Amino acid sequence: MTLTYSQRGSTLLVALVMLVLLTLIALSSMNATTTSIQVVGNAQFREEASAAAQQGIESVISSNFTALPASSVATVTFGAASYPVQVEVPTCMNSVGLTNGELNPDIPADAVCLGSGAAVNTGIIGASGVLVASAQSWCFKQNWEIRATAADADTGANTAVHQGVFIRVPAGTTCP
Repeated sequence: MTLTYSQRGSTLLVALVMLVLLTLIALSSMNATTTSIQVVGNAQFREEASAAAQQGIESVISSNFTALPASSVATVTFGAASYPVQVEVPTCMNSVGLTNGELNPDIPADAVCLGSGAAVNTGIIGASGVLVASAQSWCFKQNWEIRATAADADTGANTAVHQGVFIRVPAGTTCP
């Protein structure tokens, strides 16, 4: 003897609801992944633009920019992306005298500031032959500020970078 039960379609209905729920979960995961990829890509473009601007500043610093400060334009390439970099005219902020106490006689660049073969009785070396730390040296420190902007029209990434740098100059040199 076999018992037959009539099916009313509830299994089919539950299966379809579960299938719709799984589909919605999968679509939500794909959208979240796509958004995350876009965020990471934008961060990469921003970092590349920042690195391009920094490279533009470094190229100016490596030149003799203090002789004739001028703006410059360069193109920096990272992979397939090229970033036009606009470096503004470097600005001299101040020129400050260095004292002997700020210098290290063992470093050749500092030793030049501590004395001169042509000058005598300068007050740099005291009567006892010891370096006078508070005495003015033969060098000044000029502080410069350099600003650069980089932008990529394809990705819309842009950034501005500014960097301060100081250089040694002969005593008495004023900012241009």
